[in-house]
Amino acid sequence: MNAHDCLVIAHRGASSYAPENTCAAFDLALAMGVRHLELDVQMSRDGHLVVIHDDNVDRTSNGSGAVTAHTLAGLHALDAGAWFDAKFAGERIPTFESLLDRYKGRAHLHVEIKGKTAGLAERTADAIRKHGWAQDVTMTSFQKSKLEELRAYAPALPVGWLLQNIDDAVVSEARTLGIAQLCPRADTITPQLVERLRTEGFNVRAWGVANEDLMRRMVASGVNGMTVNFPDKLIALLRGT
Repeated sequence: MNAHDCLVIAHRGASSYAPENTCAAFDLALAMGVRHLELDVQMSRDGHLVVIHDDNVDRTSNGSGAVTAHTLAGLHALDAGAWFDAKFAGERIPTFESLLDRYKGRAHLHVEIKGKTAGLAERTADAIRKHGWAQDVTMTSFQKSKLEELRAYAPALPVGWLLQNIDDAVVSEARTLGIAQLCPRADTITPQLVERLRTEGFNVRAWGVANEDLMRRMVASGVNGMTVNFPDKLIALLRGT
């Protein structure tokens, strides 16, 4: 595989430079030339899909408590930008549907099902169908149960399995579920693992690319793509600049 074919996926947007999972981070990634955005979906107390990584709002807002303990109005009232830098004060926790409207035709979304709320995977799939995004979305999760739900409820949506480690049992389960993309943690990936998985028909996407050295290792290993907080640096590497 040519290194230039490695897919650049902005992890929670350009999250090294703007507050993660906000429009500021996603807009910046697009301005850098990225066309693949990764984000996390959870559910508010009153059943709205919201884009936030942690189970609670403490780290990435001026609020506290579990995401599922807040109504959508309560989440919208929080400042999701000032924690990162004062110039981002006033950024909000976006709803998933607002991002589907904002970025339709402009990006491919890699949507991680984070929360454990019952029905979250199905509700997310419904929103994607409603907004006509089925051709520009990849669903991911660490939770095998969520992937099983997606395969049964929305089999046309491509899915990727986020994994800490890969063994023969995982490969067998992925094949049984019809999962075409496996997403190992970057520091577990070797060229030999990538070659094996690609030979067996899997697309290989790395996560947890914490620094530029690991980024370069992933490109050299032949992964199909990776999520990075600093997408501009991966773009420059792939362009040879």
